[in-house]
Amino acid sequence: MARREFRDKVVVVTGAAGGLGRALAGRFAAAGARVALLDRDLAAVEAAAAALGQAALGLACDVSDPAQCDSALARAAAALGPIHVLINNAGISHRSAYAATDPAVIRRVMEVNFFGAVHCTRAALEDLLHTRGLIVTISSVAGFSPLIARTGYAASKHALHGFFDSLRTEVADGGVDVLLVCPAFIATGIERNALGADGAPVRHAQRIVGARAAPEAVADEIYRAARRGRRLLLHGRTARLAWWLSRFAPNLYARLMARRLRGEMRGETDGGA
Repeated sequence: MARREFRDKVVVVTGAAGGLGRALAGRFAAAGARVALLDRDLAAVEAAAAALGQAALGLACDVSDPAQCDSALARAAAALGPIHVLINNAGISHRSAYAATDPAVIRRVMEVNFFGAVHCTRAALEDLLHTRGLIVTISSVAGFSPLIARTGYAASKHALHGFFDSLRTEVADGGVDVLLVCPAFIATGIERNALGADGAPVRHAQRIVGARAAPEAVADEIYRAARRGRRLLLHGRTARLAWWLSRFAPNLYARLMARRLRGEMRGETDGGA
């Protein structure tokens, strides 16, 4: 299969003010793409775009609002040209036992992580079909396996797989590719903005499995997977082990994961980030 090239192509990245989103914008810009960076934080996303030069544009967008998604994608296309690549990266998390969690917290996580990607994809789809483009959606290990104290987060990521694996079958004949990315833990700061059981910022430290990957390293691997037309990217050893273990020994996987992360349910700290 011929490799995709991104020079002079238009790439839209959501959740692009920092972390993985900003790293992705930088990686595609370095390949010669014109990049639109979307984020709720207008000042931060404009600064991120300015750092990339004249071929980048920063736009305010709350992806949970479909009207804002329609407006931001239309403005991006008007300024830069038809969209060739949409990267659904915006996301939030929560860390709390389900029994203690306000249902509004789970609804909020779903609105951003799942419906945000749905809204942006719908807004960009006409362009993507015209350009025979690419949709990249950032999922997680939680998209294919259980994750204790993150029921809403896992639900939102599982939903992404069902939606985008199905959408792939609808748009493949139109030349549109879909890549799902499942990293483990990344040093993005998302854990500092996670919601607690009551919807306020979580107060206890996050427990993780394995080491945190640098956003730039993850962005580079996503870029290479996008060039090769990959359908699924499991980034890092932890993600690959989780994929196979959760399929061939699901009970063992669940026990090991719960043993390592159970402190999340009790709000314990262990000196983590």
